[in-house]
Amino acid sequence: MSIEKLPDRERIDAFDKVRGATRYAADFQSPGMLHAVLVPSPIAKGTVVRINETDALAVPGVLRLLTSKDFPEPDPDFEAPTGEDDEDEEEGFSAPSTVVDVIAYRGQPIAVVIAETLEAAIEGAEKVTGEYEEEPFSVVMESPGARREPIDEEITSGNAAEAFGRASVVVDETYVSPTQHHNPLELLGAMAVFEDGRLTIYDTTQHTMGVKNAIAASLWIDPARIDVKSTSIGGGFGQKAHAYGYSVIAAHAAILTGRPVRIVIPRGHIFHIASYRPKSVHHVRLGADSSGRMIAVRYVAEHENSLAGGLSPAEYHEGTPRLYDIANYHGGGIQVRLDRPDAGFMRCPFPHQACFAFESAVDELAHKLGMDPVALRLQNDGQIDPMSGKPYSSRFVTECITEGARRFGWSQRSRAPGSMTAPDGTQIGWGMALGNYPSSMSPAIATLRITANGKTRIAISGHEMGQGIKTTIANVLLDGLDIDPMGLEVVVGDTSAAPQHQTAGSWGTAGCVPATFKAVTHMQAALRELLDGRSVPGSIHRQLATIRRPYLQVEVSEVAPGQAPEALEYLRVSGDATAGPEYPDFTSMSWIAHFVEVRVEPTTRRIRMPRCVSIVDCGRVISPRTARSQVHGGVVWAFSAALREATEIDPRYGGYLNSDLAEYLVAVNADIGEIEVGFVDKPDPLANSTGLKNLGEVVMAGASAAIANAIFHATGTRLRSMPFRIEDLL
Repeated sequence: MSIEKLPDRERIDAFDKVRGATRYAADFQSPGMLHAVLVPSPIAKGTVVRINETDALAVPGVLRLLTSKDFPEPDPDFEAPTGEDDEDEEEGFSAPSTVVDVIAYRGQPIAVVIAETLEAAIEGAEKVTGEYEEEPFSVVMESPGARREPIDEEITSGNAAEAFGRASVVVDETYVSPTQHHNPLELLGAMAVFEDGRLTIYDTTQHTMGVKNAIAASLWIDPARIDVKSTSIGGGFGQKAHAYGYSVIAAHAAILTGRPVRIVIPRGHIFHIASYRPKSVHHVRLGADSSGRMIAVRYVAEHENSLAGGLSPAEYHEGTPRLYDIANYHGGGIQVRLDRPDAGFMRCPFPHQACFAFESAVDELAHKLGMDPVALRLQNDGQIDPMSGKPYSSRFVTECITEGARRFGWSQRSRAPGSMTAPDGTQIGWGMALGNYPSSMSPAIATLRITANGKTRIAISGHEMGQGIKTTIANVLLDGLDIDPMGLEVVVGDTSAAPQHQTAGSWGTAGCVPATFKAVTHMQAALRELLDGRSVPGSIHRQLATIRRPYLQVEVSEVAPGQAPEALEYLRVSGDATAGPEYPDFTSMSWIAHFVEVRVEPTTRRIRMPRCVSIVDCGRVISPRTARSQVHGGVVWAFSAALREATEIDPRYGGYLNSDLAEYLVAVNADIGEIEVGFVDKPDPLANSTGLKNLGEVVMAGASAAIANAIFHATGTRLRSMPFRIEDLL
């Protein structure tokens, strides 16, 4: 089988979605099902002295109230090894927090009410009261009690301090990205069934193996007796990449009551217990010589986190040193420890904020040098990773820039800020920026079965969050095998069907498509062997029926470049076995160039984006339709993140003030016009057997910077702190 250009097939799950047939975690029901509702802590930090249960238990239909005393201490000897570097394993497996009596942040569950109906559970939870010993707390980076914790090891190449002495032009500025919370349409939730000694969890998660291990460790259960199913997710964006305590609570409640239990977290409570994009402050010093060659970077990123959260600000330096060929780089980071939940992954984590800061600084450098921003970037392109000294597996940044500039009409741009206006006085600005994202890969195991009755089933690693992973799998299968598309079933997110890797970091397609490609080639070989030279007409289903063979099945596995076979064992036990972006012989990254036009209304100062051109280097495009959709969505999100999104934190009480959909302000059609998408679509010869690189995250990287740069070009005002408000331009 050879995949060159793959067809632009429709989404295979679209028909079920428009009919309302797709089932999400909270859609699953079981006879005798009970409902669980969490009781959130009303204080930000302290200790529960006493829980008053009487009124709650008096509510008709309430069966039980669980507190921290009803949950065992997690198994300290539980091990869930990963295939990552040893330093990541030193911390060991950490079970999620469930119901607590020592409160680390506002909203932590202090009790859970179990009832026959959802209404009874809600009423019971509302009647639970408590007595507390409160402690002082710090919830914003400016709080007096915030603890600043530098990262252990800085990221360096060359000698930045010496190179700055040779720089003719230096930009030294600070850029700020706010706290932001995910708001996927599907709420967090799970339904647990305990039957005949086996526990089945229907969960909305991007990490079914992580949930499985969290429950096993928290409740001292053999993982072999646990199945976790997450067949479809109504949006994840990184929020659902973690195992949360609600899954353990539902499982424990099902075991204690002997009945199925469903739990769904209200949106306002999700804000208080789930992860989020942390506020980050980026100090960027960038130097260039008189010719426009960038020669030195000093970049320190600090962000907010919980007291023990592991999301390291060192990650901001995974992409930025590789945007250009800059020999001298010094990167640092600071954790600001607060009494808040763990910071976590949110779409394009790290590069979204880092590229906003760094690409704004590059634009400021171009302005100081009197150079065209496109010319400056082209002059600083390179094919060698300055951090590792290894070549890139592929890098078509120049192609992204030149094609984007051509489509956008960049040559018609006037250089001076504020020089382009419409007849009504509207200020017009053109800006551009680059973005990149690590192209990692996870091992995967796939079982493909084709039957004589017209059915095809593939069970494989991965999770469907609406990004189209099932469609990419189907596109490879239908391109290489003559099977009935109406009889195709793609099973992902089910630990009982196949080992499941965490689907995050944009490695979902790279985790499943190479294995699917291998399954197709093995199935083709198995069919040739079965037919043994006979010419049997018709589809594979018809051929099997003709020779009276009920089915044909193959099982395959695939690992990332340079990975040992042991990675498959890590996959089976933990779901965490990714490799990249630094591989033994190369570094693999995906790249994007955004070109943006903004229009700033002269009196209200309202900002709109009538057009954007985004050109992507993501290796081979596997599903053109879902790939375009990813880019459109990423650009819309970047516009919203730049102009609309910020979680408002109340420093008096430790909570979030806009924890609902009503105040989650996103761009609408009047804000954004045409988004033109293009792909280099050249297979990467090294990244994997199918030549693809990651796409879902890179599409957002750099887009907010392009918008900021366009606003500067329109108005002459440089905005360095997101979100950009109307008052910033008054």
